[in-house]
Formats: sequence, structure tokens, C-alpha cells
Amino acid sequence: MALEEWIVRFVDEFRARWSPNTLQAYERDLKQLCAWLARRGITDVAVLSTREIRTFIADKLAEGKSKASVSRQLSCYRSFFAFLEREGAIERDILQLLTLPKRDKPVPKYLYQEEVSQLLDHIDGRDFASLRDRALLECIYASGVRVSECVSIDIGDFSLSDGYAYIMGKGGKERYVLLGSKAIAALQRYLDARGTVATCSALFVNQRGTRLSDRSVRRILDQRLREVPGLRHIHVHGLRHSFATHLLDGGADLRSVQELLGHASLSSTQIYTHTSRERLTKVYLEAHPRAELK
Repeated sequence: MALEEWIVRFVDEFRARWSPNTLQAYERDLKQLCAWLARRGITDVAVLSTREIRTFIADKLAEGKSKASVSRQLSCYRSFFAFLEREGAIERDILQLLTLPKRDKPVPKYLYQEEVSQLLDHIDGRDFASLRDRALLECIYASGVRVSECVSIDIGDFSLSDGYAYIMGKGGKERYVLLGSKAIAALQRYLDARGTVATCSALFVNQRGTRLSDRSVRRILDQRLREVPGLRHIHVHGLRHSFATHLLDGGADLRSVQELLGHASLSSTQIYTHTSRERLTKVYLEAHPRAELK
């Protein structure tokens, strides 16, 4: 049976199980492969091999397709060839020996050290919102906690005298994080104001005295970034990225940064070496007398 006919049967087989959007995407991907093979004189599934699929993938990547896009197409083809194997059209799934291309990890967005200073030092009011926002952002940057971890901190979870906070991280994993002198000073100023409004055990509360939400923290950061002229926008997770990048810039070893971030795997932490190298490259190009690129 011709490849085009098998595609029709495949789509009909799964029409009741998959959403219209998924079916449409799969049909489009399969027709694209079918047309590519037809241009090479291949129309019968019986003569297909892993080699043709490898060449197809290489062509797509050479055209500028992202690895994520190609990986999605390969997921479609895996389902299709598994279907062909069940139907007896091929003897084995020809994609079994084919691995998905590794996706490029996006380089995290972060602020330079001077930009973090501009952001935090700009919050210098003595009203409740200013005291809380300064303490909140200082705490995230000083400890590298996730925003969900930060808003879950209770009054009994930290010690300013010892300079640490207890965190319940992803998957119920416990760890202690460190608080620098700037964060401790900001928290000390905030705690007096918090005591006048708090109605719960949360460290960071809103004007009504209840626990801040993740969304509230994001709004606070967005507002504070807008208040500083020319400051680049980052998401609140960017403060965590900044924390890790600046530690590496300062000479911290990767294993220590892994522990401080609460990463289960070192590979999750290694992405920060890219941003650290980017920073070093920038400094080098600006500072070295013979580094100017032509």
C-alpha cells in the first residue's frame, strides 16, 4: 500500500482519540514527510529505513527548523511507524534506533549586578509597601529561592540572627538558604510594619494582612522595574537566575550553587555557566586593549 494511503488510515484510526488540532498537525507533518520522500522516488513504506528519516531530520535542521519543532515531528512519526508495525506493513519500527535531537536549553534572562542594585536601592520608602517590597526582593535575590518557596515562608521558618531561612522546595525537598546582610537589614525594617497588619503566619503579607500570592510577587516586581528608568524587564524568576549567575561570576563552584538553588541534578545548574561566560566575555571585550572585534 502506498504511503499516502497509510496516512489516511492512520488519521482515521485515531480520529476519535485525538483532538482536531492534534490530528491536523499530525496529518500535516506526515504529508510533509511523504512529499519529501516522493521527491526521492520513495512511495512504498516497505522500502523505508532509518537512513531516510535521519536525512529528512538533517534537512529540516539545515533549513533552520528548531530542535523543538523537529522533536515534535518525530513524536508524530513514532506514532505513525508504530501503527504501521502493528498493521504488519513493516517488520519493525524504523524509528527505534533514532534518538530525538536534544533541545537547546534557553539561556536564562538575568540582571547584571549593577542593575540589581539599581532596582533594590530605588525602593527606599518607609511606608508598608516599600518596606515589604524591598525585603521581599532582597530575600529572593539573596537566597535564590523560587517565588513559590518565598511566599510559603512563615515567621518561624527563618533566623535573622543566624542569617538563614528554612525552605520546603519542589517535591517536598527541604533545604536551608542563606540571607545576606542587605536582606537581613531589609527584613528587620519590614518586620515591625508587618506586625501591624498581619493576620496569618506568613512572612510576606499584603495590605489586608494575608499571605502574598505568586501572582502578587510578579506584579510587585513588574511595578518596581517600571519605576527605574531604562532598567531591563525580567520575570521574577530572573532574580533567581541573577543570584546563580552572580555567584558563579564571583567564583562560587557549581556544586555549591546547585545546593543553594535546591537543584536535584547538576545539569539543571550548568546552564548558568553560559550566562557567566557571557558576562565574562562582555567584561573582556570592554576592558582588554586588544580585544576589539572587527
